[in-house]
Amino acid sequence: MSGHPEQYLVGLDLAGRRVVVVGGGQVAQRRVTRLIAAGAAVEVVSPEVTPAVEGMASARELTWTERPYADGDLEGAWYAVACTDDPAVNAAVGAEAQRRRVFCVRADDGAAGTAVTPAVGEFDGLTVGVLAQGRHRRSAAVRTGLLEALRAGIVDDRAEPVRPGVALVGGGPGDPELITVRGRRLLSRADVVVADRLGPRDLLDELGPHVEVIDASKIPYGRAMAQQRINELLVEHARAGKFVVRLKGGDPFVYGRGFEEVVACTEAGVAVTVVPGITSAFAAPAAAGVPVSHRGVAHEIVVVSGHVAPGDPRSLVDWEALGRMRGTVVLMMAVERIGLFAAALVEHGRPADTPVAVIQDGTTRIQRALRATLSTVAAQVREHEISPPAIVVVGPVAGLRAHPGA
Repeated sequence: MSGHPEQYLVGLDLAGRRVVVVGGGQVAQRRVTRLIAAGAAVEVVSPEVTPAVEGMASARELTWTERPYADGDLEGAWYAVACTDDPAVNAAVGAEAQRRRVFCVRADDGAAGTAVTPAVGEFDGLTVGVLAQGRHRRSAAVRTGLLEALRAGIVDDRAEPVRPGVALVGGGPGDPELITVRGRRLLSRADVVVADRLGPRDLLDELGPHVEVIDASKIPYGRAMAQQRINELLVEHARAGKFVVRLKGGDPFVYGRGFEEVVACTEAGVAVTVVPGITSAFAAPAAAGVPVSHRGVAHEIVVVSGHVAPGDPRSLVDWEALGRMRGTVVLMMAVERIGLFAAALVEHGRPADTPVAVIQDGTTRIQRALRATLSTVAAQVREHEISPPAIVVVGPVAGLRAHPGA
């Protein structure tokens, strides 16, 4: 047993109540964000503050009193945080807090304060707080482990069944760690998962045996009919009282037909929510060391669907405008017609030696990438047998390399 008494963990309702933070450094910056989220009327007392805290003051999220601490600053406060780099000042704040019966956190000496900040995290309406008798790394590790278990569904916190409906979840570019926190949480609660071929497949192995997984890539008929059947499946299972996760690759609204599915659910009276995802248009190049923008190099980025060729009556792309622009063009679903796209860009003004990067299976274990130019990319793609899914980046940024020879 420790010689110190146990600390009493409690949730404070600070909404609209005065909280004084003495100090304006990195510790203050970390503390004020959660206090602001709790609705507290935060006042920071410090001659200097970090740029982030100054920005919060400018946005009127808190009040900054630009001077050193003075006795009397805690008048009317409900809670105080002493986090200057001067122990004497922190001690003075703690002494005033004792006199005024205000709970006070001493960032430099937790045992000298009357309150301790736990390691805190949020999950689906839960606030998880962990105290470890001042052993901050331990409390943070336990907090993080519990949150990860909740997000993965290893720990089931559900007191009530999830309401029937559909969640349209962007799974990210392929790496299972790149799905959003909210997306992973909803996936752990699914009764039915309708999964894309390009979604993060590894996450499906974590689902419980009771979860029905429907592989959307195996739905029969042509492409248009397959989409219609997907829409029907989402509605059918939701109406049967199930919580359905439509797990899509990348972001649902970036060439993912996500809005079609939202419309189908809405028209059928099915509750639907959209969880954005990291789009492969930007993530795949980043994983291969290709920035789609760079200061002084590219001030514009255009993401283009390559599912139809230039000149096709169905095309909505202004290839003449793309040829004139000097920034970055990101082509999706373009590998099969890369020669036609490259020729169209050159025809409308892009130099033939414009750098091109092609990234196949970006962010996954089998990622491949090549560098070329508009004049050579078609041959390079054939030579290296690049196949979908792949992202094509056209523009000066594709020629940038962080290290010589990269």
